[in-house]
Amino acid sequence: MAYQMTFERYELKYRLNRQQKAQILQSMKDHMKLDRYGRVTIRNIYFDTDTYRLIRHSLESPAYKEKLRVRSYRPASGDAPVFVELKKKYQHVVYKRRLECPESEVRKYFYHGKPLPESSQIGNEIRYFWNYYQTLRPVVFLSYEREAYYALDGSDFRVTFDENILYRENDLTLGSAVYGTPVLEEDQTLMELKISGGIPLWMSAALTRNHLYKTSFSKYGTAYQKMQAAKKERVQGEIQYA
Repeated sequence: MAYQMTFERYELKYRLNRQQKAQILQSMKDHMKLDRYGRVTIRNIYFDTDTYRLIRHSLESPAYKEKLRVRSYRPASGDAPVFVELKKKYQHVVYKRRLECPESEVRKYFYHGKPLPESSQIGNEIRYFWNYYQTLRPVVFLSYEREAYYALDGSDFRVTFDENILYRENDLTLGSAVYGTPVLEEDQTLMELKISGGIPLWMSAALTRNHLYKTSFSKYGTAYQKMQAAKKERVQGEIQYA
C-alpha cells in the first residue's frame, strides 16, 4: 500500500524582507529547530481545467476551495516517489490528503488516463476529484526553496520559509531543472505558520515587534495572475503592431 497522510490545520502567511526574516529567526532560536532536511527545493505541478476554473474560483476568496498538485522534493522520474496532494480549505482551515506513488504511475494516471494505482479512501477522493472536473490537465510548474522548522516543546507548531518561488507553463515534469519567472521580489520571503490552535506567545510578540501582519497569498494564484497579465500584454502588443 502506498504511503498516505491526512491532516487539518491553519496556515497563516506573512511576507518578509531579509531584515524581518533575520529578526524572526533570532526570536525562534530558543524555541524551534531546522528539520533534518535543511534547505530543500520543492517541485510542484498544479492541475486545472482548460478554463482555469479551480484557481479563478480560489481567487474569489470563497468559503470553500480546493486544488490538486503533484509534488516532489528532488528531481523525480520512473520509480522515484512523488506525492499526489488534494488540498482543501474551508472556513480558513486547511485539509490535506496526500498519497505517495511512483512518478511513472502518477504520470500514467494524470497524463494518460490510466487507473490510479492506489485503492483507498484518499485514492478514491483524488479519483472523484479528477472525474468531477473532467478537463483537468497540468498547467503550471512551480518550485521554491524551503526551510522548515519544528517546535522544541513537542507541539505541532511549524514554521516554513519559502524563497526563490518560480513558475513556468512549459516543461511540466518533476524531473526537469528548476527555472522560471519569479513570483516574489528578490529580497522577499514567504513565511507560513502552520498551527492547529493558537500562535505561541513568543511568536505573537515577534510578529508585533517586526510589524508583520497576516496576508492572503497563493503561490499558484499569484503565478496565474502573472500569466494572465503577460498574455494580455502580448495581445496588446500584437494589436499595436498589426
